[in-house]
Amino acid sequence: MKNLIIVFFFALSSIAYSQNQKLFPSKISHLPVDADPFLGYDQFGYYYTLKNNVFSKIKGNETLEYKNISLGKIIKVDLLNPLKIVLFYENFNTVILLDNQLNETQKINFSENTVPILASATGIASQNQLWIYNSLNQQIGLYDYLKKDYKTISTSFPESLKYYQSDFNTFYWIDEKNNWYSCDIFGKITKKGKIFDFDSIEIISDNQFIISKDSILTIEDIEKNQKFEIEILEKTFKKFCYKDQILSIFTSEGITNYKIIIP
Repeated sequence: MKNLIIVFFFALSSIAYSQNQKLFPSKISHLPVDADPFLGYDQFGYYYTLKNNVFSKIKGNETLEYKNISLGKIIKVDLLNPLKIVLFYENFNTVILLDNQLNETQKINFSENTVPILASATGIASQNQLWIYNSLNQQIGLYDYLKKDYKTISTSFPESLKYYQSDFNTFYWIDEKNNWYSCDIFGKITKKGKIFDFDSIEIISDNQFIISKDSILTIEDIEKNQKFEIEILEKTFKKFCYKDQILSIFTSEGITNYKIIIP
């Protein structure tokens, strides 16, 4: 009986611990911003926004802008390489590459490619390439923007993309059933796991992501099977971004930056 009570006590303690794990980031700065939305920071201290379909790069009193009315709405911005920024105009099946002064260096219309491409996802990859999810065959490919050469690297998958994100070597996506997958530059697809329903999400490592649901932020680690609720001052927010231990929360009042140590 004594051993049973001890086991029961530890079980209750474990449940209580799992329910109450929280992270308390420290607020470090606030910046008034007129944007919709805020897109994030780069390693040089610039932050990026969209406003009325104008893409802006801002630091102090310095503001650079790029707009291209003829291509319609900017659907996705890839800031992974601030020296080669990718703007995706999905309605025109086109990508614009910008340098660090927001000068247009290349315009890529995938409709003009010899291999038929209808891009519904793009991102910068390694070796002068772009990730492409080609919705015509539901496959991932790589487009060499210097050679203007496209190659399919993955098998097709039936579920459409609910969310995607990429880095130089990996393309991540979450399908409509909330399954999380990755694909490397050699075309190897790995199922990472199942994700609970979310309003927004950001993948921060090969095993970790930050998720927002009903303005509650949670960080999860699928490898360690850990989950932490992130306590912030804002009760509602439009967007969050994470980079280099800085969590940025965007509201109608501007950007609040928090220092956060992720377990």
